[in-house]
Amino acid sequence: MSTVIYGIKNCDTCRKALKALEGADLRDVRAAPLTNAERAEFIGAFGDAILNRASTTWRALDEAERARPVAELLAEHPTLMKRPVIRVDDALHLGWKANVRRALGVA
Repeated sequence: MSTVIYGIKNCDTCRKALKALEGADLRDVRAAPLTNAERAEFIGAFGDAILNRASTTWRALDEAERARPVAELLAEHPTLMKRPVIRVDDALHLGWKANVRRALGVA
């Protein structure tokens, strides 16, 4: 089983997921940005829920910026991605709430 956690290395939630998911690899999207294909896949799986509208980055954007397509926003501002996105083999999970932990067997 291959597990990749997409997030940011200093994100507390990502660190909790990394600790709970033995053998998982953390991919820091600041250091290794998402590819166009990965952004498209995540948007296809989660829609605009992939955007973290509670983030400092989002709050700093003006209305014109916020109206841009999700893929453009994520390309320009990787920290706008809701974290973590967890890939287990071919399955994607968003966040680290109880439902995701249960689905991953770490509830």
